[in-house]
Amino acid sequence: MNGEQLLKLLRGVSTGDVPPAEAVKRLKHLPFEDIGFAKMDGHRHLRNGFSEVIYCKGKTKEQIGEIALRMYARKMNVLGTRCEGPAGAYLKKKIRKLSYDPISRTFALKAHPVKKAKGRVAVLCAGTADLFAAEEAKRTLEFFGVTSEGFYDIGVAGIHRLLSQIKRLDEFDVLIAVAGMEGALPSVLGGLTGKPIVAVPTSVGYGSNFGGVTPLLAMLNSCSEGITVVNIDNGFGAACAALRMISVK
Repeated sequence: MNGEQLLKLLRGVSTGDVPPAEAVKRLKHLPFEDIGFAKMDGHRHLRNGFSEVIYCKGKTKEQIGEIALRMYARKMNVLGTRCEGPAGAYLKKKIRKLSYDPISRTFALKAHPVKKAKGRVAVLCAGTADLFAAEEAKRTLEFFGVTSEGFYDIGVAGIHRLLSQIKRLDEFDVLIAVAGMEGALPSVLGGLTGKPIVAVPTSVGYGSNFGGVTPLLAMLNSCSEGITVVNIDNGFGAACAALRMISVK
């Protein structure tokens, strides 16, 4: 049951069109539905604006499919993250309407159209190797109805590539900057624009990158003020942070 359906149900109870017993029956899945291996939070969007998202890593492909189909049956749009190739292939075969993207390792299943959100987000990516996190952010933004545009392979090793896009970046409300190696992109970007910046460190880099710890610490210690930093490889979290910023605006 989505927010519109809940309001309709409450109006029906108040007017006498829906018997109390029927209302109780329809609301029995509040605040979650226990399906044994998972507890589906079907009303999260009423509390914080985000629908529940399936984190696929650690789940079997059958479990992922069961959760997705149950959410879809309840007229919920479904987003899955960290869904590896074999599970993605299984889900595409099992659920025809499901779309899977192997780069971002995400899938989406739409039960109803998404209302377009106000605001635009630019997703910047230092190198092509960081695309997986950038695309995870873009796919998440798209799922929640936010228009985004990618600016890829514009890391500071060729800083002229970044400088050539600064005027265009001023057209966006929030900037997501994804970088591995030493993670310099968000700090440089923060010195060139006053737009809100969400930094995503990635595990891309040579040995002293330490699986993303080096860029994470670099971003946390940025001399550019006010940069928001999310966890390593967390394009999904960056998109959600941008969504909260847009909702405030």
